[in-house]
Amino acid sequence: MTNALKNVETWIFDLDNTLYPAASDLFPQVSTRMTRWIMDRFGLDEAAAVAKRGAYYRQYGTTLRGLMLHDGVEPDDFLGYVHDIDLTALDPDPRLGAAIEALPGRRLVYTNGSRTHATRILAKLGIDRHFVEIFDIIAADYVPKPDPRPYLTLTQRFGIDPARACMVEDLAVNLEPAKAMGMTTVWLEGAPGPDGAKPRGPYVDITITHLTDWLESVVGATG
Repeated sequence: MTNALKNVETWIFDLDNTLYPAASDLFPQVSTRMTRWIMDRFGLDEAAAVAKRGAYYRQYGTTLRGLMLHDGVEPDDFLGYVHDIDLTALDPDPRLGAAIEALPGRRLVYTNGSRTHATRILAKLGIDRHFVEIFDIIAADYVPKPDPRPYLTLTQRFGIDPARACMVEDLAVNLEPAKAMGMTTVWLEGAPGPDGAKPRGPYVDITITHLTDWLESVVGATG
């Protein structure tokens, strides 16, 4: 384990495709519901809705941000609809919970999704009690990762010293602002997504392929 990890007092975890396996196929449900919402709202066919959703995601980091800036969309209805997904495929993960609980220091979730979405998933996994707070897209004033501004808000709100913080993400690009602030960064490699197959950049300190295995190794080294 690196010396930087030995000094970590705040552990920051992404939610989707990070705290649960990408193979659970939860996020594809969200993507499908985004497309349906856009089709219904703007009277578009599926291809046009997919194109609109993708263009906003690439430009702004979330589809919602583009919808708010260009189409005057109020976020509550959109978030409520797209996160109304079936969690049947998600099982409790006591091994993950034990590894998170054993980490020294605070644990937080930082997600581009909503608090409601995160709360449902953490509860279904049985790991909700191990986190002191959820910093969601609403707390970030709807400015998504990887824009640097909400990272600053996060650290100020919770008194986080970036030099003593570690951030874990499945999308490598979201680690760039964290690294620039001085955090230790961990990329969960291999998850689907726009940069899931990209090679690690200079803003990735540690690359892992299995979250629980890595956490257990960290806990073993710090115990």
